[in-house]
Amino acid sequence: MQESIIDPLTVRNVVVELLRRLGMTSVFANPGSTELPMFRDFPADFRYVLGLQEAAVIGMADGYAQASGNAALVSLHSAAGLGNAMGNIFTAFKNQSPLVITAGQQARSILPFDPFLFSSQAVNLPKPYVKWSIEPARAADVPLAIARAYHIAMQEPRGPVFVSIPVDDWDRPAAPVELTRVSTRARPDPERLAEIGAALDECVRPAIVVGAQVDRAGAWDDAIRLAERHHARVYVAPMSSRCSFPEDHRLFAGFLPPIREKIVQALEGHDLIFVLGAPAFTYHVEGHGPHIPVGAKLCQLIDDPAIAAWTPLGTAVVANLQLGLADLMARPAPKTRPLPAPRPPCERAEPTKVMSVEFALQTLAEVRDPADIVVEEAPSSRPAIQRYLPFTQSQTFFTMASGGLGYGMPAAVGVALARPGTRVIGLIGDGSTMYSPQAIYSAVQQGLPVTFVILNNSRYAALQEFAPVFGFSASDPVQGTDLPGLDFVSLAKGMGCKGVRVDDASQLLPVLAQALSSGETRLVEIVVS
Repeated sequence: MQESIIDPLTVRNVVVELLRRLGMTSVFANPGSTELPMFRDFPADFRYVLGLQEAAVIGMADGYAQASGNAALVSLHSAAGLGNAMGNIFTAFKNQSPLVITAGQQARSILPFDPFLFSSQAVNLPKPYVKWSIEPARAADVPLAIARAYHIAMQEPRGPVFVSIPVDDWDRPAAPVELTRVSTRARPDPERLAEIGAALDECVRPAIVVGAQVDRAGAWDDAIRLAERHHARVYVAPMSSRCSFPEDHRLFAGFLPPIREKIVQALEGHDLIFVLGAPAFTYHVEGHGPHIPVGAKLCQLIDDPAIAAWTPLGTAVVANLQLGLADLMARPAPKTRPLPAPRPPCERAEPTKVMSVEFALQTLAEVRDPADIVVEEAPSSRPAIQRYLPFTQSQTFFTMASGGLGYGMPAAVGVALARPGTRVIGLIGDGSTMYSPQAIYSAVQQGLPVTFVILNNSRYAALQEFAPVFGFSASDPVQGTDLPGLDFVSLAKGMGCKGVRVDDASQLLPVLAQALSSGETRLVEIVVS
């Protein structure tokens, strides 16, 4: 009688169980030959989210990680797939999105012969935009490498990591992984934080500048309480990728531009600038002069030591934002200050023959529920978004911190996957849409309630409007910035998505309302001036 054979533990089944314990059962992927063994006998409790291009895969995983709060698992194809993904890996790094990115590698036995579809420097390829990168020395080390990658990705400041895995490793023997419990949040230095607390208590006209890390760290309510305690005006840091303070709040003062001189002008009159969860400051063009108003003091609470290291003056404390704010709020209450004057209301946008961006966004704000999530990639429209599409709840606004295009559409898909039952709006410019329209297909296939709102002005408006900074005159056209003849409704239809084009202001509200209430993937193309 033949004895029964018990299958040994393999890299594949050890990794699957590890991923299950880590809550990483959604796999964002674009398949290739060197990844096939990873997905043999695909677990029934896992979800495979297909992206039709690697940049879209990373964008979906990024949105999912941000909205879920847990690291997302990505599977890419060797060097070519990883190369295609690099633009959005850069964005994930700037977004501080925890991603565990894997890519296949050819079999170890043929690596000395430069085989087809291998990566000669797999570990170096995604650098410097991953926190950690490894190709394990032995197949048996793959599960431990993935466990370590997860912990590094989740440690503040969070970010992507990379593991290259040879194709023949998956069927090799491996030992089970004992998961370590790792703390990912750090408390601030009490002495340095006490300096910030004293400065807040003693100043006369404080300003708080909030950045994306406030929302990422779950410190939204804490930031409100701090501002209300000190009667401090609250500004949004330049180029912030999240909403970190309710924009209808009595103390909300607006958005800082990424220009040194204009930041100083906006903050004039404040004697303390407390930068919370943001760099001090993100600049887009060269500037001159002081970084803050003369006579003012700068303090900063940030989770990223690399950012704190280049803060130009003042006191910087590195810590988790929620823990740091809790310690500040534990101090005795300061003396009462008068409330600052409120921000003046925004004038209404009126309908015109060719719709303005302002009118389109105002209409979207009227039809949108405050709990609906907006994922934005319309850079030239951001000033109008900041005036006409206010956000009043935590975790309802996401955009890219990198400035790189191709993130918004797939990120909307990832956010919708992480927040089932929540309506998601992908607010995208026409130029941005062309970077990763594959996201429409993924949204349709997953049956997601995502409404892609495309602002079509037939140009790369951001570049045309930025051109005078670099010496272009009104009669000097910027080459490559006109985008005539794009038909996004037809593009959506080809991927199974219903769409409608709107060029009449009177039709916009009912069209948006119907798309948002449909419960399925829709596209609304808005022709704007």
